Amino acid sequence: MKCPKCSAEMEAAIYAGKEIDRCTSCKGLWFNTDELTALVNDDWLAEYIDLGSPRVGRKTNEIQDIDCPECGATMATIVDEKQPHIEYEQCPKDCGMFFDAGEFKDLATKNFWDNLKPPAKI
Repeated sequence: MKCPKCSAEMEAAIYAGKEIDRCTSCKGLWFNTDELTALVNDDWLAEYIDLGSPRVGRKTNEIQDIDCPECGATMATIVDEKQPHIEYEQCPKDCGMFFDAGEFKDLATKNFWDNLKPPAKI
């Protein structure tokens, strides 16, 4: 599978019995829909999975109009309801979601300061 942001190869890794795809270059993460639900509430695991630099993630987050690496459909930009400063891309055919480096760790690690962060700009 190729990364939808930088076109580098994605590497497969198994975490908690779920296969996650991580970009070998930008370190973005691809989750199938059921994988994200199973892993998002484990902040320790997020540290282990999301190895990329948030600075790189903010730069790749600027890349818009990406296609699903599984079906080729144009992915939609989604703003998380509980943490509106986080935006990620989701396949409209429900193949999965792509998080730029640092976004998954931020999503899984909720704290007081998240309430003070400004919403993402789409």
